[in-house]
Amino acid sequence: MPWFEDIAIGEKTELGSYTFEADDIVSFAAKFDPQPFHTDERAAKASAYGELIASGWHTCSVWMKLMVKTRIAEKARKGEDDGSPPGGPSPGFLELKWPTPVRAGDTIAYSTEVIEKVDLKSRPNLGIVRSLNKGVNQNGELVMSFIGQGLIQKRDHP
Repeated sequence: MPWFEDIAIGEKTELGSYTFEADDIVSFAAKFDPQPFHTDERAAKASAYGELIASGWHTCSVWMKLMVKTRIAEKARKGEDDGSPPGGPSPGFLELKWPTPVRAGDTIAYSTEVIEKVDLKSRPNLGIVRSLNKGVNQNGELVMSFIGQGLIQKRDHP
């Protein structure tokens, strides 16, 4: 993870894509979001969606998997001991939205873009980096978005 000072507002990273298959949708939902329109194709047909859809939490979990994979690959590319700090914890997220359902067979492309940096007066060795995170389906429709926040170490602090 870069130092707080090295992160630029507007920096965008493509995280990769993932295709949601019916079996994966049902399996994830059975464990973590067992609503009938996620777990039962017949019940899903009778729902407002008309067919099986992925849990929004599933779409977020795939984002997290791809984000971590991207960070690990970047660290490996730079070298394990490049002197940069580890990624920080998150104090939470803002404005989570699932505007378009994800259906079996949909391929979602994920990205993250730095939109704000906040200096922390109470913790001068840290800053908060806020990023707009998105998932977009093969038709260009937004299926997931949220503003993530990460506590990031500062290289230079009083």
